[in-house]
Amino acid sequence: MRKDNARSLASTFAGYCILIFFALVFLYPFVIQIATSFKTEPDAAAHPLSPIPDPVTMGGYEKVFLNTDLPLWLGNSLLVTVVVTAGRVLLDSMAGYALARLRFAGRRAIFSSIIAIMAVPGVVLFIPKFLVLNQFGMYDSYTALILPVLADAAGVFIMKQFFESLPVSVEEAARVDGAGVFRTYWSVVLPMARPALLTLTIISFQGTWNEFPHTLVAVQNPELFTLPRGLADLVSGSLGKGTQYPLKLGAALMATIPVAVVFVIFQRYFVRGANEGSEKG
Repeated sequence: MRKDNARSLASTFAGYCILIFFALVFLYPFVIQIATSFKTEPDAAAHPLSPIPDPVTMGGYEKVFLNTDLPLWLGNSLLVTVVVTAGRVLLDSMAGYALARLRFAGRRAIFSSIIAIMAVPGVVLFIPKFLVLNQFGMYDSYTALILPVLADAAGVFIMKQFFESLPVSVEEAARVDGAGVFRTYWSVVLPMARPALLTLTIISFQGTWNEFPHTLVAVQNPELFTLPRGLADLVSGSLGKGTQYPLKLGAALMATIPVAVVFVIFQRYFVRGANEGSEKG
């Protein structure tokens, strides 16, 4: 009995050691990013993997705001992300509900097309996107940044699958009370879909905030650069000589904070909504 307990304790200890090791491996790059952003240029070059800046300085962050267009990139990213996220939550949920509940000709073909779109690599669409944007006169504008990504196939798929899991009896009761299709969707079904909506919000916000490939074919004017495009410009050496790791990693950290905050906040509500949904079920 004691041998079994000893083996169980040893295996548990070994398991925790392995988990801690991989957790450190995963977290260490983020620690280096934060530490380097507070280093001086010589210290970052001499000790790139040191988690302790010596001396601690805010010079990297001062250069971020004084020598770069980070405030402009932040504003552009915030505008595009909020509009696209709101559009995806509305349009994807409407399309998902239509595909899940409405019976119309070509419904299966449309859904098959959505699945097919999800399988197409984004890089394949670079040239067609540029040609379409240029042909319609939208190239190099906020419209080019927002309109082509205002809805996405993955969001429609997520919402369709969730709506199909809801009981039809609730909608039938609403229709008996005189509610139309849109009223049933808006007032009855949508509040029940809060977990899926929050999931879609998190995915859309993170995806849009970090979107880089689309900006390459949508805009060329530096005044329209979003954070990923601006950071790529920094990394490519637009500031001149030197590695300037504190500045670059400081800018990257500033870009990471909003996404992390939104994820933490919405994750809490998502878990709460999922628990409420399971209790109702």
